[in-house]
Amino acid sequence: TSWARSLATTRVASAVWTTTTSSTPTTATVPASAQDFHRPDDWHVRFDQADATETELEMFVAMPPGWHVTSGPAGWVAEHGGSAAPTPAAAAEGRDFVLCCVGNDDDLRSVTLGADGAFAATHPGAVVVDHTTTSAIVARELAAVADREGFAFIDAPVSGGQAGAENGQLTVMIGGDEAAVGKSAPLIDCYARMQARLGGPGSGQQAKMVNQICIAGIVQGLSEALHFAGKSGLDPKAVVEVISKGAAQSWQMDNRGATMLAGEFEFGFAVDWMRKDLGICLDNANETGASLPVTALVDQYYKDVQKMCGGRWDPSSLFKRLRKRG
Repeated sequence: TSWARSLATTRVASAVWTTTTSSTPTTATVPASAQDFHRPDDWHVRFDQADATETELEMFVAMPPGWHVTSGPAGWVAEHGGSAAPTPAAAAEGRDFVLCCVGNDDDLRSVTLGADGAFAATHPGAVVVDHTTTSAIVARELAAVADREGFAFIDAPVSGGQAGAENGQLTVMIGGDEAAVGKSAPLIDCYARMQARLGGPGSGQQAKMVNQICIAGIVQGLSEALHFAGKSGLDPKAVVEVISKGAAQSWQMDNRGATMLAGEFEFGFAVDWMRKDLGICLDNANETGASLPVTALVDQYYKDVQKMCGGRWDPSSLFKRLRKRG
């Protein structure tokens, strides 16, 4: 729902947001008619589209039966206004853009395919933008289905975590038809600091795997470095202050070094999801013949974190695993 709130600052012809976080099946719409649409925290995006006076934002959170949104439909509508619909298909009816972010391949199929899925009601010429991190296989599968039906499906996984979503600063890696990607770009710009098309269907998902491989290795290296500094009698904070100005500097060091040392691991993206992503990386590596020894090892370290009841901790919790081991 964080990304949905960022999108709720966007002026578009119409959009559907599908998510799977927690309590009562729903689809909610948020209309806006002002030139600026403000969230409760006053963060907003300015709309400069040529057709701005002719468009209306409609924001949907759509779920299949039995799935939930964190605050429930009543909570969402109470906070943002709008209305509710019972299925992704009902939410997608007549919409020009359908935006989706769920959990995994099976979740994505369940909200797009079938009589109640969004594809059943997506009209020719519309674009489905999927922000879920999935396999490239399902991205290509759904792109082919969409193409046969006369609309477009683009895979557009994101990086930036909860903070990036809430602040409209996501990085979006995109695969799909070039025209459809271009059509969606002004919409995605409203909640992304960087977006790029990297190829045809599935390319966005493969790029996201590159991103996760990098993160896994960097976080494990940072965890070991902080652990080593402490065991050597150094002040880890002082060491980080120095080396962050040199070649060892990284986003993880700048943003997670201090919180790791403080034992804080509640920064959004969960270990459970990281393991799902690394599993996709390793499956894809088996198919392509790529060698990922470090990624495979770090995946097992995250398994150890899960055994510590840390499945909902963020990926920097690898440091906590090392601390536990002494």
